[in-house]
Amino acid sequence: MYEAFYGLSSKPFQLSPDPNFYFGSKQHRRAKAYLDYGVLRNDGFIVITGEIGAGKTTLLRGLLDSLNRSNVVIGNLVTTQLDAEDTLRMVGSAFGVRVKDLPKSEVLMTLEAFFVSQTSQGKRCLLIVDEAQNLTARAVEELRMLSNFQFSNQSLLQTFLVGQPEFRGILQRPEMEQFRQRVAATCHIGPLDEDETQRYVEHRLKCAGSTGKPSFAPDAFPAIFKASQGIPRRINSLCDRLLLLGFMANKTHLGLADVDEALSDIAKESEIPAKLSGAAGEMLTAAGEDQHSYDLARLKLSTTEVNSLSNELSKLSSAQQGDRLQRLETSLMRLERINLQTLALLQKLVESVKQD
Repeated sequence: MYEAFYGLSSKPFQLSPDPNFYFGSKQHRRAKAYLDYGVLRNDGFIVITGEIGAGKTTLLRGLLDSLNRSNVVIGNLVTTQLDAEDTLRMVGSAFGVRVKDLPKSEVLMTLEAFFVSQTSQGKRCLLIVDEAQNLTARAVEELRMLSNFQFSNQSLLQTFLVGQPEFRGILQRPEMEQFRQRVAATCHIGPLDEDETQRYVEHRLKCAGSTGKPSFAPDAFPAIFKASQGIPRRINSLCDRLLLLGFMANKTHLGLADVDEALSDIAKESEIPAKLSGAAGEMLTAAGEDQHSYDLARLKLSTTEVNSLSNELSKLSSAQQGDRLQRLETSLMRLERINLQTLALLQKLVESVKQD
């Protein structure tokens, strides 16, 4: 796409996590220190939280790449709304242990036998649980019970829990007291500040092989920070679009006006179509007019339907809402990548026609 135009060796602002682009902000360095400490301690739980797109996965992948895989057995588990026993089975699956259709007692014995076998071979078992905010209290308790497995006074399993900020609130519940006593370290990754945002952009360009192109005017960085709120994934999304627009306009120096154009471009793609048929269109239009006030009469719903909808919404927990929002964000990012590729191909086609 635009890499050749700017003389880059790779795409600097890709949305998928890549440890090669790791940027050590003060908060990321602190979180990494906790992870390193946890690995050396080889015991208990390490809890890392952060906003969606804050760089938790990139940090973890960097840690995993640094480990000697010959003596570390890693199980990766991305949680959903599972009950406690299903969570145990997912742990078994993460380590490649067959526990399907086994009763809970046999699941526990099978997992313990596997951990003992690995430890006796001089290996350590590390479980990484992503999206930990989706864990139920009973599931967290089952993970705590797994940490009780020992062999010759050595813990058989260490667990890293990675989740969104609401997981911190879950851990503060009274019933989590026993679990909190097993937490060796906990750290929260917040957004970058304005200075770090600039250094983050420059760092990723350097990692992608930049030798001075593209360049940014001083007024561009405050605008990027304000629009992204210092969240790395948002910075990537905005800067990727910014570089694409610069490529299409044959510009290698980008300023505030270009950032504004990129933001406007993204905003237009998010606009609700002017005409949508059916109740869905009326609901979206009503929501777009006022995010805090809804005229239910416009939706033409009966009292029974309104009550039913209200009951259904009340059943959704904050964790479920966050999970669905994240899935929606991922889908939108995929759609954005497809749009960018299509724009680039159209641009090349136009240039080819001009030359002919």
